[in-house]
Amino acid sequence: MIRPFLKFIDWESSGTEERINVLKRPKSSQNLELKEKVSDIITKIKNEGDKALINFARLYDGVELKQLKVTDAEIEQAFKDTPSDIIEALKTSIQNISKFHSLQKKEDLKVETMSGVVCEKKTYPIEKVGLYIPGGSAPLPSTLMMLGIPALLAGCEEIVLITPPQKNGEVHPVVLAAAKLLNIKNIFKSGGAQAIAALAYGTESVTKVDKIFGPGNAWVTECKMQVGFDPEGAAIDLPAGPSEVLVIADENANPVFVASDLLSQAEHDPSSQVILITTSKNVLDEVEKQIAIQFELNPRKQIALEALKSSRGILTENLKTSVEVSNLYAPEHLIVQVEDLDFVKAKIKHAGSVFLGPWSPESVGDYSSGTNHVLPTYGFARAFSGVSLDSFTKSISFQELSKEGLKNLGPAVEVLAEAEGLYAHKQAVTLRLQYIASEKTEA
Repeated sequence: MIRPFLKFIDWESSGTEERINVLKRPKSSQNLELKEKVSDIITKIKNEGDKALINFARLYDGVELKQLKVTDAEIEQAFKDTPSDIIEALKTSIQNISKFHSLQKKEDLKVETMSGVVCEKKTYPIEKVGLYIPGGSAPLPSTLMMLGIPALLAGCEEIVLITPPQKNGEVHPVVLAAAKLLNIKNIFKSGGAQAIAALAYGTESVTKVDKIFGPGNAWVTECKMQVGFDPEGAAIDLPAGPSEVLVIADENANPVFVASDLLSQAEHDPSSQVILITTSKNVLDEVEKQIAIQFELNPRKQIALEALKSSRGILTENLKTSVEVSNLYAPEHLIVQVEDLDFVKAKIKHAGSVFLGPWSPESVGDYSSGTNHVLPTYGFARAFSGVSLDSFTKSISFQELSKEGLKNLGPAVEVLAEAEGLYAHKQAVTLRLQYIASEKTEA
């Protein structure tokens, strides 16, 4: 029997250093060597464009691409090849995701802050967005839906989809089937850092976009960070690391369910992390037994086994402490299997997405419940939200003052500008007020 929780502590009897160590994420592979290699990839994409993308496909994907863009015929064929039950499942997911995200639309604001001073805030779609859909060990049409649907609802003028080709040189048919259902046609075959660079700077085929969305491995993440800091690059959705889940369970939790939730994240990536916080030693022991049983049935057990090396089991004195520890970790996914759900819900401060009760596995959020599964990882949930409709929009503020408005507001602005030593700022107001005063004098 494997022992999944290679690091187990009793929170109450542990010291500060041990508590800090047990909540540490696996070490990031974004080292100096990786940064330099990604920088080299960016330079090649800038200088060689499509040629570099084709060469990288040969080098990293082992395929010879005749062209980068997916044809309409390829999309149609993929749709025909996709089983009907998968098409229906995609439609269900699209319906729910659309329903939840459509309610996130914001009304424009307009207010008169004081007599003659009118302020407005208007929301606009980001014109050009790039959606990166990882290939890796599994196709992710779910990520395409999570990104494509809010992009469409926001009204983005151009949506560019880029995803790695399979060994046969084709994009996985289920991904293309989802794209057809969303009517996304601007699709390119490329993966890794080179795909992100292509979106950020453009090539002969790939349109340069304003903002890039989508998860990926360490290479993708590093490239997103580099292009995001480059004024000539593109904005990014959010910083992200390997996927993770934290489960809070009390003595009433079902160990079978808890184990299945932990394994559902462990199978994502060898760098994924799973954590169980429980008030019951019995639950901890039973979950370990269940992981051992379920683990043997998982065809992705080797991936899960590596992830389980970074797993954690934490025993707490009470539910209040369990939530406090969870907030310290700030998980991407938080699953709550306790009797007093309202207590936990009221105390949660930091999490990407929360799954309440025994009948809400993390899997439903990954695919079909309606919430978005592109979420902050690696503790970024303390300051970042997951992807939403807002991610695909920007706001512009407006202000319009009448002469009366400037007379009312101007003196306060003059005082503050002078206090900051900004003479020209003050003069921009003073000259106008003098002009208004002279008009009255002439009259």
